[in-house]
Amino acid sequence: MLSSDPALDDALAAPDRTPAHATRCGGRELGTQVQSWKVERAYSTDLPEALRAVSGSASAQLELQLGGASGTPAPQLYSAWAGRTTGDAVRPGQSVVHETGLLGATLPAFRGTVRSRTAASGTDTVTVQALDGAERLRGPAQLPRPYHGLLYALPVASATWCVDELLRQGGIHTCPPPRAPAAATDVTAPFTALYASLHGGFDATHGQPETLPAPASYSWIRDGAPHEMALMPTAAGLSVSWMPRSRFVVAGKVFQAELYANSARAMGSALELKLVFDRSAGAYGNYALNVDFTAGTVKITSGTVGGSGGGQVYVWTLPKLASLKGAWHLGFTVDTRAGTTSSTTPATVVPRLTAPDGEFLALGPATFNTTPAYQPPSELYRIDLTTDVAVECVQVTDNVWPDLSSYTADEWEQRGRWTKGAELDDVTVPLFDVPKVSGSQWEVITEIARATMSTAEFDEQGVFRWRGPGRFQKVPAQPDVTVTTRRDIAALTVAEEIDACRNHCEQVYQDYTGVRAANGDTTTDTAVREIRPGTAVEVAYAMAEDELDVGPPQIEDDAATTTGHKVRFGSAATGGTSVKGGVTVSSRRDGPNYIVRFVNQGTASVWTVTKDGKPSVQIVPQKRAADPAQRWYAWYNTTSQSYYGRQVYQAPATDWVQQRQVASDLSHAMLDAGRYPVPVLGEVDVLHDPRVQLGDVVRVMDTTGAALDTLAWVVGIRTTCQAGSVPQQTLTLRGTSYNGVPLDTGLTPDAPVDPQYGTRRSYALVAAQFPTLDDLTQSRLSYRELLQPPGGAA
Repeated sequence: MLSSDPALDDALAAPDRTPAHATRCGGRELGTQVQSWKVERAYSTDLPEALRAVSGSASAQLELQLGGASGTPAPQLYSAWAGRTTGDAVRPGQSVVHETGLLGATLPAFRGTVRSRTAASGTDTVTVQALDGAERLRGPAQLPRPYHGLLYALPVASATWCVDELLRQGGIHTCPPPRAPAAATDVTAPFTALYASLHGGFDATHGQPETLPAPASYSWIRDGAPHEMALMPTAAGLSVSWMPRSRFVVAGKVFQAELYANSARAMGSALELKLVFDRSAGAYGNYALNVDFTAGTVKITSGTVGGSGGGQVYVWTLPKLASLKGAWHLGFTVDTRAGTTSSTTPATVVPRLTAPDGEFLALGPATFNTTPAYQPPSELYRIDLTTDVAVECVQVTDNVWPDLSSYTADEWEQRGRWTKGAELDDVTVPLFDVPKVSGSQWEVITEIARATMSTAEFDEQGVFRWRGPGRFQKVPAQPDVTVTTRRDIAALTVAEEIDACRNHCEQVYQDYTGVRAANGDTTTDTAVREIRPGTAVEVAYAMAEDELDVGPPQIEDDAATTTGHKVRFGSAATGGTSVKGGVTVSSRRDGPNYIVRFVNQGTASVWTVTKDGKPSVQIVPQKRAADPAQRWYAWYNTTSQSYYGRQVYQAPATDWVQQRQVASDLSHAMLDAGRYPVPVLGEVDVLHDPRVQLGDVVRVMDTTGAALDTLAWVVGIRTTCQAGSVPQQTLTLRGTSYNGVPLDTGLTPDAPVDPQYGTRRSYALVAAQFPTLDDLTQSRLSYRELLQPPGGAA
């Protein structure tokens, strides 16, 4: 329910009402020109109306009728052929904000964009239709589909993560977005190598999970998450790793790694974020950030993974880390511009932090200047996270802000570049394999909502809200608002139907037991490609629809050859010597294409060539080794069946349900919603209350007609208003519970089959008892009495 102030509350309770509204199109106030308006909201689902609240999406629509101004009719001002100075205010795609209220006080009623405008020639009316935030999600839906969930037989994502990702694609964010999601023509421009929100999955918007922890070792929390949802360890030392989408070279640039962590939600005090670089001859180097919240220290290390010498370590002491528990923004920037691709690389590092109280802390720079800390030519190979505390939004950015000393707090926090526009719910549907999707982002979100018994909607302020299957399962104790026939209700219809009864509920699920990832058909490049210094070369390779996403090829060198998914760079077109740490390789999936991007960071051309002069790019896609088995899980209620018969609900087959336990939870949720018919209160005409929202709980008190006093959920709202009149509001309500188990007191229900059927007097018996027609006539028996055998015997 929308929050209001005492003045508006008093106006709603007063006997007389003076309505008010405000309407802005393109930021221009047009409220005085509104002849009428209508706002409609309702959950859309394939379920019977009485069950619709438990599943589906809701998209609000606004219809305005605008009149002219200053003697100029509306069609001249706002039609498709009107002048741009006035017509652009209601052009398709333009912003619309509508508010309603009383006595000059208004509350948000709609926020969205124009879908259409219709000018009736010869009149003073232009009709404008607008849609809420769903219109922002009309882009093509694409979901990363890593193979690692099948590889390890562990959940890699969830339905909640997929919804969050689809929202992000439409520019709707729940935490800070990727700093540089698109590859620019300028090869020195920033580029996001890894972005993992950790909003219900290890899958990454950019990059891929490399290793996954067991589900028992973590949970997904919302209470205490820095922004929306966080990965929470169940014990100290939780580890997970990702492969980047860009294997950028270590030398000659500035790059950054960061995350958000809540030290108040912890199973210990340590956190480590490590960037691992692939060197020649199978060796690996790393830059690592270590934070100890108890000791109040920040440590950055540069060295060799698993090697001798220990590298070099710098430590900063920050007492606030220990004294102030809460959400911290942590990260470090590495400047390797002092090095080249052909020599060992020193680095200057700067740790950066934002404290829970908002203080920006850029600690002093430190330079790794000893041999064990130098990084030889290499490429980013993996990002490792080990944490005792709740973590959210991990990202690594290549070519980040180059001037370490002028890197501002606003840039660090991306202020002014994003606004939180969505709220998620708890994770209930984990995924081993992210399903294939098609259509728009809104269509896929709607599909997920229906498959997982969730709801998706934009509220009056333009905020998207995702609610899981538990939303309507708990009967509320208190209503948000009360309406009565004495004052608020002008009309009320109560309906109960057998179609609202579902007492045998089956949920289909895909059983991934034993399903693993396998290599697809290897693709070898057909040409040796020259990569000139300071240039980018993109090559598209065909990828089948059923093949899963793979990361960028690993860079091979002559000292330690590799097999599989790889590329070798040679110093000559005929083969030459292998070049390591000189070319940044990135990849992305674009429909049927797997696109690889090569950027030469060196000073001389290199070629994609094997030692013996053949093309060296080798793509090894991944796919499911087998299809999952389709199985069912059912819950039923025998008491309900004894009164209403068996009423079955079979959930449509879907790829979104991949666990037996999830199937059990969903079928039980549907049974809870439908084991007895829940009444629907339709066409409830009430006094307009701008505070009411979808999902609110209304107490309905009818003392004049149906004589009821019940709680009900709001599942539909229609509000209309003509200029100069009072707004009319019609609610569709679904009862929060049924009216008890039937008693049938004093009733003896008739059997479904006539008990007399099959017990009729045979012809032989009639002929024996009444030998002649006169005998039969004299008996004066009715036809029904004649058919009934004496004593009940046939």
